[in-house]
Amino acid sequence: MSVKHPIVAVTGSSGAGTTTVMKSFTHIFRREKINAQIVEGDAFHRYDRLGMREAMKQSERDGLLNFSHFGPEANLLQELEALFDSYGETGGGKYRHYVHDEGEAAHYKQDAGTFTPWEDITPGTDLMFYEGLHGAAVTDKIDIARHADLLVGVVPIINLEWIQKLHRDQTMRGYSHEAVVDTILRRMPDYVNYICPQFSRTHVNFQRVPTVDTSNPFTSREIPQPDESFVVIRFAKPKGIDFPYLLTMLHDSFMSRPNVIVVPGGKMGLAMQLIFTPMILQLRDRRARA
Repeated sequence: MSVKHPIVAVTGSSGAGTTTVMKSFTHIFRREKINAQIVEGDAFHRYDRLGMREAMKQSERDGLLNFSHFGPEANLLQELEALFDSYGETGGGKYRHYVHDEGEAAHYKQDAGTFTPWEDITPGTDLMFYEGLHGAAVTDKIDIARHADLLVGVVPIINLEWIQKLHRDQTMRGYSHEAVVDTILRRMPDYVNYICPQFSRTHVNFQRVPTVDTSNPFTSREIPQPDESFVVIRFAKPKGIDFPYLLTMLHDSFMSRPNVIVVPGGKMGLAMQLIFTPMILQLRDRRARA
């Protein structure tokens, strides 16, 4: 944790909706004129797209059938922690981009599925914002969670997470239904061992819960809409959270536990604005006083 160079990390598995959360924070940064350094977790995968395919084939030949992006072997977690540590100390560090699609390929002038060269963070940013799989990761070799000033978990219930992944990978990335299901099954051990434990370390968790039948996510024809769901928001430390204000501003919300507020799914973006704006301003004010 750092007063002069705060770090905000949003963590969640692939298809969980962390990109949506990033958009909410981007609105806060723009409105409050905060110069944030954006870091994408995909940039700290160990292999590019072709390299990951070869690594998976090799792991299968070696009898390791659960090799996935969720586990430490497929990621540069030590380098990621080094960035968190360096940024917290000096406001600098090394990062890169992962080129996801043809649109980004045109921008970076290189093939999709590859990494850009490592580069230095431009000095003078107000904070660092990380979005990816391992913002609160802890293993016997690394402890990334300890460096973050604000940790946010994005955790749809598992059936909804699978529905979102199935639709995204099939419609946007062209994968077959069978290939996506195979990916879900292959990475389940890493999901249990390395993704789930992070949500016990986060400061705030957002969990979207559909109010429609998702009993069999593998036959669902469409993703449940925000208005067909609730969002369960859990605060690890509720002291200082103005729950009466949130209940007033978020119509039809209610408290289910002393540290949990439940809001209609369509108000998730508004809830994030109301909850995180004062937290971000507090980090900025601490930095200014320091």
